[in-house]
Amino acid sequence: MDVSEPVAARNPPDPAPLAVDDHGAVVHTPVMRERITALLGPALQTPGAIHVDVTLGMAGHASAILADCPNARLIGIDQDADALAIAERTLHRFAGRFELVQARFDELADVLDDLGIAEINSLLADLGLSSLQIDQRDRGFAYAADAPLDMRMDARNPRTAAQVLNTSSQAELVRILRRYGEEPHAERIARAIVTERAREPFSRSARLVDVISAALPAAVRHGGGHPAKRTFQALRIEVNGELDALAGLLPDALGRLAVGGRIAVLAYHSLEDRLVKQTFAAAISDAAPPRLPVVPEPLLARFEPLTRGAEKPTADEIASNPRAASARLRVVKRIRPGHVPILKEAR
Repeated sequence: MDVSEPVAARNPPDPAPLAVDDHGAVVHTPVMRERITALLGPALQTPGAIHVDVTLGMAGHASAILADCPNARLIGIDQDADALAIAERTLHRFAGRFELVQARFDELADVLDDLGIAEINSLLADLGLSSLQIDQRDRGFAYAADAPLDMRMDARNPRTAAQVLNTSSQAELVRILRRYGEEPHAERIARAIVTERAREPFSRSARLVDVISAALPAAVRHGGGHPAKRTFQALRIEVNGELDALAGLLPDALGRLAVGGRIAVLAYHSLEDRLVKQTFAAAISDAAPPRLPVVPEPLLARFEPLTRGAEKPTADEIASNPRAASARLRVVKRIRPGHVPILKEAR
């Protein structure tokens, strides 16, 4: 998955159809596939080991892990019904080794409980937008093409980006743009949106892009990056509750890991990565007061890091897949049993 998006013309040509193999499985190379498989694979060597992919997408990562770890079983979770349909085709050769569930990833505990699974051996969360969602123009995620202002990852969600734009107060719009888009011109953009929606409610992305561009100083409009990028990111996160879902996922995922289990998270912007970094930092730290000569076992860290800080894709991968450029990978491993209460503070 990926939150980045190349800038294109207002009405670019329709995206090429998805490439498929001879069996109808979608051919898709996900971000940092080999590195993630190498880091999670050692936890999946025992017969019946369970790997959970909470952002299954088109199953690029999941199929690589199942191929490399023949003893593993997959629980694939995604809130996007279109993605699940493609994933099922992609995973056809692993029949009997996977179960797919439509759910938001902060529903992990409920999904595992429903399946009768108490512990898991590895988990991957590949955050943000998938290539499928970016390329499906009618979903409204892309600021580079005119489309309905939808932005829902789950079509069952009743709230669309258009509804957020047309019903939120100016103060609420400022809050959304600042918090989720880190937009320095949030007040100017929110004021312009409120003025324009009084004339006509927002329904399509091209008009929103025009309003954003007109609201910004000329130097910003013609500077680096698309002027609507931060606003579209903020709306998408608000519509889908992405940061709240991530804050709910992380402690539950860490709590479900068996000893030796591993969790990997791919983040694509600072808001996501900051939350992952803080939660993992708590997990790998002793809970004892500073300068205590001997740390009692109940206060010892339950996890250890497997990456030094956040790993980035290689230059070669970025060259072949520019959407990977902003990816940041963090992985931790459970080394001791026991509850990690401090993790709940990340919510």
